[in-house]
Amino acid sequence: MNVLRYLDSNFSQAIAALDRSAEPSPHVRETVAEIIANVRSNGDIALLDFTAKFGGPSLEPAQLLVDPSETLAAVATLTEDIRATLAACHANVAAFARRGLRESWSVRNAQGVRVGETFNPFERVGIYVPGGTAPLVSTAIMTVTLAAVAGVPEIVVTTPAGPDGKINPALLSALQLAGATETYRVGGAQAIAALAFGTETIRPVTKIFGPGNQYVIEAKRQVFGKVSIDQLPGPSEIMIIADDTANGAWIAADLLAQAEHGHDSVICFLTDSESLLSAVQTQIDAQSQSLTRQTFLHEVITKNAFLILVEDLGQAIQIANDFSPEHLAVFTRNPTQIAGEIRTAGAIFLGAWSPVAGGDFLAGPSHTLPTGGAGKSFAGLTVDQFQRRTSIVEFDQESLRASAPIIAAAAALEGLDAHARSATIRLE
Repeated sequence: MNVLRYLDSNFSQAIAALDRSAEPSPHVRETVAEIIANVRSNGDIALLDFTAKFGGPSLEPAQLLVDPSETLAAVATLTEDIRATLAACHANVAAFARRGLRESWSVRNAQGVRVGETFNPFERVGIYVPGGTAPLVSTAIMTVTLAAVAGVPEIVVTTPAGPDGKINPALLSALQLAGATETYRVGGAQAIAALAFGTETIRPVTKIFGPGNQYVIEAKRQVFGKVSIDQLPGPSEIMIIADDTANGAWIAADLLAQAEHGHDSVICFLTDSESLLSAVQTQIDAQSQSLTRQTFLHEVITKNAFLILVEDLGQAIQIANDFSPEHLAVFTRNPTQIAGEIRTAGAIFLGAWSPVAGGDFLAGPSHTLPTGGAGKSFAGLTVDQFQRRTSIVEFDQESLRASAPIIAAAAALEGLDAHARSATIRLE
């Protein structure tokens, strides 16, 4: 673990070094560019070749689409407890999403022109659901559900299959429950290329959503413009701010929960209490011994775990806003006051009884959140991102008469007399 204290001579430099760069390496950029170009030119053949090359199954084009009978068989294998778990998570996410839908509206402006906005769902979206080291059932619910609530008629999911060509039954069941209309057993940058440009089997979409590894995220970056994308969510992050009222064991458990997502996860703990910092350090060492994903945990704890003693909570707030964590948990005497000063976090968890895992699975807001410092300019995934906005403008004769002099004057400022004429000609 990396332990930093505000009295250290290099404290400022160490804190500045916490900044994560979202820039991909040249190797990743070049590899992804090659994959996209190949899939764009060669369609299914390239898609299947890359899938096999990168450790996936050897498939024929007819096997890419998951048949509905396979999904029904997967659902039938689940216990009632698992079905109830999926239903509870889905219900909360759907209810939260419905509150965020944008509704069309119109008003009259000062000159009497009717102006407004309409919001319609995208016709066809693509959603990437990772399936590498763990079947991310929760991600299926936290993304596909929002598309369904928004009314998207075609919700296309790509997710990697195992070497046997099968997709985890719980994941297939979650996709069906959430509202996926097509599921393809393909992952990686090649899946993003297929969604953006289409192949003989997969028709292109207009917007792509979902998290993934560095190759998937770089593919989303490179296809932006051909399609719209949601954001570029990368490795999981958590930052916890706590004072001497907090429970060190609970804090360690929250940090370890995010550490098990993968070797490049980042976990940070900020406190003004030396005794709490020591307790958390001890608890991380103790609790990690009994957890199953040891390879990931060891690497994260060794390289990407930062326990930071700050001078006061004001300094912790400043560090948090500079870091802009994916998840920020506040375990202090007055967490609401602290949260009120946070401007860049993807999601904030208030009070000691709020584990971040509760947001990962059940609470309601989508867990697809900005990482790598992107919280300064991006928000987490919301249902309105599945809606396309269109502005509406309607003049009548009276409102045009009131507007034309202003239009003509504005056009004159820019030297655009044809613009002015297009308005005044209607009133002659």
